[in-house]
Amino acid sequence: MKWTSEQKHATLAAYLGWTLDAFDFFLMVFIFKDIANEFGVKISDVSVAVVLTLAMRPVGALIFGRLADKFGRRPTMMVNILLYSVLELASGFAPSLMALLILRALFGIAMGGEWGVGSALVMETIPPKSRGLVSGLLQAGYPSGFLLASVVFGLFYQYIGWRGMFMVGVLPALLVLYIRRNVTESPAWKEMSKRPRPGLIKTLGANLKLSIYAIVLMTAFNFFSHGTQDIYPTFLREQHHFDPHTVSLIAIVLNIGAIIGGLAFGAFSERIGRRKAIMIAALIALPVLPLWAFSSGAVALAAGAFLMQISVQGAWGIIPVHLNEISPDEIRATFPGLVYQLGNLFAAVNLYMQTKIAAANGDNYGLAMALVAGVVAIVIAVLIMFGRERRGIDMTQSAREVAASSS
Repeated sequence: MKWTSEQKHATLAAYLGWTLDAFDFFLMVFIFKDIANEFGVKISDVSVAVVLTLAMRPVGALIFGRLADKFGRRPTMMVNILLYSVLELASGFAPSLMALLILRALFGIAMGGEWGVGSALVMETIPPKSRGLVSGLLQAGYPSGFLLASVVFGLFYQYIGWRGMFMVGVLPALLVLYIRRNVTESPAWKEMSKRPRPGLIKTLGANLKLSIYAIVLMTAFNFFSHGTQDIYPTFLREQHHFDPHTVSLIAIVLNIGAIIGGLAFGAFSERIGRRKAIMIAALIALPVLPLWAFSSGAVALAAGAFLMQISVQGAWGIIPVHLNEISPDEIRATFPGLVYQLGNLFAAVNLYMQTKIAAANGDNYGLAMALVAGVVAIVIAVLIMFGRERRGIDMTQSAREVAASSS
């Protein structure tokens, strides 16, 4: 099926929205040490900022998801992107650690809203048979943002310092101009907006088992991603004593693996199903663990990171389409983002936990990463086979039927 210009623009906007959101988030993981030095605190104290960001993301998913379900995906997404860009800029002016923690908590609210709104917009707009590949592309925005942050860190950090890194993060605000000019509203939302719909609480209550299952699943997924990414630059700088340029190069390699994994397994899920593809991708992590966490030398570590992120983002690449397909039609902008970000909330302790595990074992960050990654890979492989699958559902027709039944 040939794509329309509206479908292409919606896909690009959703991908860039999540890429630039992740870019703003990951800028910080490269500069924990520098922030700690400036404010005279420990790295684990600075890592609380990430905990707060992750913990506040469900609030953003709820707020912006409800706005998108009520007023449309397009305008909500524009407000969301503008807000997280401004808060990133403000972080560069933080006069104290406490001020920075408050700003990163507010950033978490803005960050938490974008994914659900953007994924609903694109999944409701594109042809059903393209969803697997586009799901991988959309989720590839996360490692794309990490990759972009790696490049900025490697090229500019020595000139602009940690505060300048945050100030670069205001640039995503320019995406709002593109969305305003080129992106149209989701056809499924237009159908749902024609008639009154049940409220959020009523809809979640009618889908209670699904909601609980999705939250548990996304908690495991968030431990999988954050457990292999957030502490990784610190692992390279503190445990292996690599310079910023080497850290940047290894981060670039791992994110290339992440992008390949997301695209490959997203497309693969159209052939074998969402659940089977997720299970296979997650289990790849197990044989990769020794090379990834316990090898030495930049080349070996880069190879391990590349393979690990094929696994992690291979599984994650299927999540945007899977959550949107199993979501109740009435709250599709709210449900995927909310369960995803609630999973983030329950996994928000990960970074703090990993830094403590490392400190208790002679600053062995590799051990802390391996413990988390190994356990959650198995948990995800088991959990995913107990869920349901609605591969290829016609979201516009389904929304039309739901709207008609509620009138």
